[in-house]
Amino acid sequence: MAIVVVIAGTWFAYSELADSGCSGSIKLNVAAAPEISPAVTQAAQKWSQAGGNVNGTCVSVAVSSAASADVASAIAREHGVNLTGLGDPSGSITVPDVWVPDSSTWQLRLQNEASGFVPTKVTSVAQSPLVVAVPEPIAESAGWQGRKVSWNALLGQLNSTTAEAPKFGIVNPARDASGLITLMSVGQSIGTGNGALEKQAQALTFLSKDLSQLRDELLERFPKSADEADLAESLGAAPLSEEDVISYNAKRPPVELSAIYLEPSAVPLDYPYSILPQVVDGQKVSAAQEFLKQLTSSSFKNQLAAQGLRAPDGTYGSGFGAPAGAPKASPPINSGTSGGGDEGGTAAAGLDASSVSKVVGTWNAITQPGRVLAVFDVSGSMDNVVPTAGNRTRAQVTQAAATAGLKLFSDEWAVGVWRFSTEMGPGKRPWQELVPITPLSSGRDRVEATIPQLNPKPEGNTGLYDTVLDAYNYAKSHWKKGKVNSVILFTDGKNENDDGISQDKLLAELKKAQDPTRFVRLVLIGIGDEVDKGELNRIHDAVKYSGVYFAEDPAKISDIFLQAIGSRTGLNG
Repeated sequence: MAIVVVIAGTWFAYSELADSGCSGSIKLNVAAAPEISPAVTQAAQKWSQAGGNVNGTCVSVAVSSAASADVASAIAREHGVNLTGLGDPSGSITVPDVWVPDSSTWQLRLQNEASGFVPTKVTSVAQSPLVVAVPEPIAESAGWQGRKVSWNALLGQLNSTTAEAPKFGIVNPARDASGLITLMSVGQSIGTGNGALEKQAQALTFLSKDLSQLRDELLERFPKSADEADLAESLGAAPLSEEDVISYNAKRPPVELSAIYLEPSAVPLDYPYSILPQVVDGQKVSAAQEFLKQLTSSSFKNQLAAQGLRAPDGTYGSGFGAPAGAPKASPPINSGTSGGGDEGGTAAAGLDASSVSKVVGTWNAITQPGRVLAVFDVSGSMDNVVPTAGNRTRAQVTQAAATAGLKLFSDEWAVGVWRFSTEMGPGKRPWQELVPITPLSSGRDRVEATIPQLNPKPEGNTGLYDTVLDAYNYAKSHWKKGKVNSVILFTDGKNENDDGISQDKLLAELKKAQDPTRFVRLVLIGIGDEVDKGELNRIHDAVKYSGVYFAEDPAKISDIFLQAIGSRTGLNG
């Protein structure tokens, strides 16, 4: 019987291809997020049955359902980098020709870490708005049912000190797009200005209290009955996609979820169709582009609706099980940039890689404590003024960034501080230790007290090479297992130290000092327009676990610092 089935299936496929008039075969491997993969599979089968081909050559599309985090991890491995919080991919996950993750944030994170990751086609083929999933009895008692709620109002009620406040959960933003978009949305609600980072730290600390690593794990924590005790003990609210709520309710749970829509709307999950950069064969690229047309057709809209997903413009097809209070069409990501039709929607509109990395960096600083030696340039040039920062000096801008950054670090962090110029210690040593790497739980005041000591040394030059090597070896000698051990060095110039080592000596010693069992991440942050980028890049290239960032406008040091923290576990690609 098995033989008969195989023969029959083979004959069916052959007859379909033969009837289409095409010959040969182009195999296209497509990995799609689990919730959209049934619709993509159906579109592939429909195209095949209609004789899908490219210039007379038959196209065979193999669609696999794969979690976006798993595929992102596999792509990162191919490019020699790691994305924060993902870890290593399983051996069964391979890099596809075409990838349809649940969100463009995955591609932006990869682009920020791996310069060679440049997909040739990125088009949104579906959408699912971010909502807050709340058990119906709780939504009704809180007056949220069918209403739009702002993040500030929602978090204000959920973060209440009363015993009745429902438990708020979130999926790890390093592994889940809905969690990451939540952090971005909360940050936008808080805004910028005085106290913004502190407010953001408080909000993220609250969000991290009930953290789940996987979406299915979080969904299991919702109540299994409407009993008051069960409602009180179970999860009471969590940011998820609209599709998550539709899928959950379709299983007829004892307590259904309400979808609370946000005001203003958050960036939705946008399901970008991407032809990955390793696809260079012209016929395969053409096949991928032709298959994209099947996912932007009017019939695909109904296939998406059956899976609880919207078209890229926010409208939906027949059979869509809209939750109570759902808008007919959610606002596009950016007005005028996202829509349906043959071209699909514009993926990642309104987003950029640096903003995503800043959000990941803020989350890491608060929830993933590590050990860091912060090394600050106090050469004379740090006294130069920064017009874009109200004519404060580079040193003052850096001190302000250090103060703000320190507030993000929880007491589980350990931080040390050095300053460097020239002739700062015995034997013309260019650096001075202000405080050794110290747990903030007991030494936060000591660390904070070093910030006013980061004033420029008049006529001081930049002893960069010796400082980099000594800081790296210091962090290595104080290495702790289970922590990310880092050196973050801020400088506004280039090495100018006649009494120090040469660049060749530095690079050779750094290469010898690296230990794969005790890796130290070296992060170099260049401040202003007088930095020797080539010099910092050569140092970066010599250390496997490293990163280099340039804040040509010193007023943006805080943003650059958060990007550096956001990618602190990455590998030098």
